[in-house]
Amino acid sequence: MSERPDRRPTPPAKRPGRLRPSGPGTTPPAGGGQEPAAAVPPNHRSVIDSAVYRDGLRVASPATLADTFRQLREQPDGMAWIGLHRPTESELHSLAGEFNLHELAVEDALEAHQRPKLERYGDTLFVVLRAARYLDAPEEVEFGELHVFVGPDFLITVRHGGAPDLSSVRRRMEENPALLSLGPEAALYAILDAVVDGYAPVVAGVQTDIDEIETEVFRGDPAVSRRIYELSREMVEFQRATRPLVGMLHGLMAGFAKYGTDEELQRYLRDVADHVTHTSERVDGFRQALTEILTVNATLVSQQQNAEMRALAEAGFEQNEEIKKISSWAAILFAPTLVGTIYGMNFEDMPELKWAGGYPFAILLMAVVCVSLYVIFKKRDWL
Repeated sequence: MSERPDRRPTPPAKRPGRLRPSGPGTTPPAGGGQEPAAAVPPNHRSVIDSAVYRDGLRVASPATLADTFRQLREQPDGMAWIGLHRPTESELHSLAGEFNLHELAVEDALEAHQRPKLERYGDTLFVVLRAARYLDAPEEVEFGELHVFVGPDFLITVRHGGAPDLSSVRRRMEENPALLSLGPEAALYAILDAVVDGYAPVVAGVQTDIDEIETEVFRGDPAVSRRIYELSREMVEFQRATRPLVGMLHGLMAGFAKYGTDEELQRYLRDVADHVTHTSERVDGFRQALTEILTVNATLVSQQQNAEMRALAEAGFEQNEEIKKISSWAAILFAPTLVGTIYGMNFEDMPELKWAGGYPFAILLMAVVCVSLYVIFKKRDWL
């Protein structure tokens, strides 16, 4: 079988200036201006599964990309489905050369960290999806990234991260040859369905977290503010993953007539679009609920602080009243002590020493001073 003439272009040249993030194990550039290669762990296998299908049935399972290209050329009505996980730059450029992938899409697939989007380059569709899964133990949402190239007779998936598990999607499609025989679009819609179905456990887990947070807020848990903040950040990421999907799926549905999409696939995609819309609305509701919970929590914390300040003020007032009483009695007792001290000095020249009324006068003076101080403090409510 001769080679297909429409898919042997020269591999696209790299555009300068777009550097990929480096990390541990990244090969440094050999000289200025060269882009660093992506870090790949030792013994990492990029090709997870590669198969050639005909009439919905797997007819070949090549071990390498080169074998896949050769097997596909030998199947005039075949379709290749290649699954990759963090592929190397050379592998992606090999695919780009074989299937005429656009250089911008290839660079996006290499760099990752892309927003969900749908782009068409000639007869090739490029889709970026953000998958999510809920981790029960840490109560966190983990996000993965999936890039999908869809052409007339091929489908290439480039996965970054743990989610989604595309092996189950492939098995389900292989168990339904009639659906898989509809071509790469059928596999794309199955992948979209798997990504969207993966949002359901996340929605359920987040709903449980919000219910627990509401309980913690009214229980006065001091650590709840941090939990609200962390979950709010996850909902921002979740919203960025789900909201663009609504427009993407409507864009695919708008092209049903133009590209002659099969009726079964149209129904399939409408169902996926309904689920995405529902999920997006739930996520929007979660963000609003978390905002309201954060407001309520701030109000409760403020009320608690006000109550504590009021209690401190009352305690200070009571303490001040006690100090007043102690000070008043100290002043009253100090007056006779002062008089007694003066008359107890026993100097020879004191005028009252030989006076017969000196003692009664001193006692009377003490009593008058004490009573006067008592009346004064009593009027001022110190006693």
